[in-house]
Amino acid sequence: MLPLDGVTVVSLEQAVSAPFATRQLADLGAVVIKIERPGGGDFARYYDETVHGLSSHFVWLNRSKKSFTLDIKHPLASEVLRRLIARADVLVQNLAPGAAARAGLDATELAQHYPRLIQCNISGYGKGGPYEHKKAYDLLVQCETGVVSTTGSAAGMAKVGVSIADIAAGMYAYSGILTALYQREKSGRGTLLDVSLFDALGEWMGYPAYYTAYGGSAPPRTGLSHATIAPYGPYATGDQQWVMLGIQNEREWQGFCQQVIRKPELAGDDRFCGNSQRVANREEMDGYIAAAFSQLSATEVIARLDAAKIANARINTMQEFWDHPQLRARDRWRTIGSPAGPLQALLPPVVMQGTDVRMDAVPAVGEHNHEILRTLGYRDDDIARFEAELVI
Repeated sequence: MLPLDGVTVVSLEQAVSAPFATRQLADLGAVVIKIERPGGGDFARYYDETVHGLSSHFVWLNRSKKSFTLDIKHPLASEVLRRLIARADVLVQNLAPGAAARAGLDATELAQHYPRLIQCNISGYGKGGPYEHKKAYDLLVQCETGVVSTTGSAAGMAKVGVSIADIAAGMYAYSGILTALYQREKSGRGTLLDVSLFDALGEWMGYPAYYTAYGGSAPPRTGLSHATIAPYGPYATGDQQWVMLGIQNEREWQGFCQQVIRKPELAGDDRFCGNSQRVANREEMDGYIAAAFSQLSATEVIARLDAAKIANARINTMQEFWDHPQLRARDRWRTIGSPAGPLQALLPPVVMQGTDVRMDAVPAVGEHNHEILRTLGYRDDDIARFEAELVI
């Protein structure tokens, strides 16, 4: 038995944030009914065609779900939606601002009719305020929350290479839904959750926000180096590779000087005897490190760092991550189905002792239409009519 067996989630979802949240619920056993546009479905299906003709985003976000196509603007769709919601524990939506209400899904009205229903609305900027109806995509929210201003190097700003605003909102939606399910067990009543990309990513920007508001200036953009800790960044080795390392305290700095670069005199050098001093004299410090590492291979540098118990990492390519020995050694890969055939998928990151996870197929558009409609009490002639009138 999976933790969320018996929980039904209906999700009017697209793109990344809501699908990311509901996939976590599906992993734990919830039945997730993904409502898509008739014909094309979720537009994230067409971001690219790299996974045997399927979109990499869609494969990542939508395994183990049931795909149900429904034109929510069609007059006949309202009754179908009501039947779905009447059987649901959770309703999730991340449609454009105002779209859910226009489809007859007013949150207050739904709460009155279905008091046990948990509703989760994911938006760009949240309820109220001048940005409430503003369109919001991941990179735009990265800009508005200051992420882009703090990411990159002195030469220029850069975005985060993954959909960090969508992922942040999806994770808060997921944890909020789990909290609401737990609360409902005690109170017997559902609730309404509002999650915005802006608020979610704003929370993650706490460190640079405090640093700027109380320090008077923003943390400098330092590329792969840490803005306020040194040494903490990438260093080239003699075999033209790169090793990332991070020093967290004075004990580690002393061990680094003695065991790694083997210049124990630097441990007591006034220029470097404290993190603030090392940051202020970063260029000189990096010169000593670069000179020492230029005589060593990456393997030798990592061996010395490991022996000194100093955190380090290789700067892997995406293919090197895919082939990572840690994933292989811990048996983290599973094979799942898809419209394009078998695919590899990583297990969810939370390992719960004595509990398995669901790793079912990525659905085709509308794959579960007939199954779901029959479950809702519709007959074959009803289904034929819905198909003929493009309701589904």
